[in-house]
This record gives sequence, structure tokens and C-alpha cells, in this order.
Amino acid sequence: MQSGSDRLMAEINVTPFVDVMLVLLIIFMVTAPMMIQGVDVNLPETAASALPSEDEPLVITITKDQQVYINDYSVTFDVLQAKLVKILENRSSRVVYFRADKDVSWGMGVRVMAEIRGAGIENLGIVTEPIERDKKKKAES
Repeated sequence: MQSGSDRLMAEINVTPFVDVMLVLLIIFMVTAPMMIQGVDVNLPETAASALPSEDEPLVITITKDQQVYINDYSVTFDVLQAKLVKILENRSSRVVYFRADKDVSWGMGVRVMAEIRGAGIENLGIVTEPIERDKKKKAES
């Protein structure tokens, strides 16, 4: 007769499987935070509203008769760059808007834009008027 202890065991031993899974879980738990890119910063919280911008936009204008203006003040072409550098020393915003009469020569416009860029301005916006057909469509609506 055979005793009950001599029979083959058909059960799966899960202990090594559980050990491997726990080791993998620990590895993923340790490495997952390192995969996140960026810097975690806790910013201060406040209930105050945003401050209004104190800087009025800086607009360079060329009139039909080749006069150059910084906002409403007339300047000569020779001192435009120096004045812009001086104005921008005290401004937080380094954005300048450029507008010119449609009859101003392309060469004059390019020269003034070069002076603006020479003053260290990287954000230069060009102010234009809408096309006439767009005005007519709006008037008919």
C-alpha cells in the first residue's frame, strides 16, 4: 500500500511568483517619480487681483512726410535708436508696435524697423487697417 505522502503534488507553488512580483512593484514604485519631467514648485497663493499694466504701448509711427514719432513725440531718424534704448531701460515690456502711412516708401520702413531692432527690441508688431471689403461686409450686417 501507498501512503498519502508518496503521491505527486499537482499544485503550483506561488511563493516565488509573489516574491518576484513584490520586487518588481518596489522597483516601479522607486523609479516612477524619477520619470516625471519638470520641476515641482509650490507658488504662493494670494487673493489679490492682477495689477493693471502701467506701461502704455510703445508705438513708432512714420507719417506720409517721413516724420518719425515715438508715441506722440517727434524724433529725428538719427536719434531714434538711442531714444528707444533709453526708454526701454525703465520698461518691463519690450514690445513695440510699428505703424506707417501707406504712402511711405518700403526703404524708409525697413530702415526704421532696423533701428528698432538695433535698440534690442525682439517683439515688433506691425499695426494695419482692415481691408475695405471687410469694412463693407461689417457695415451691411
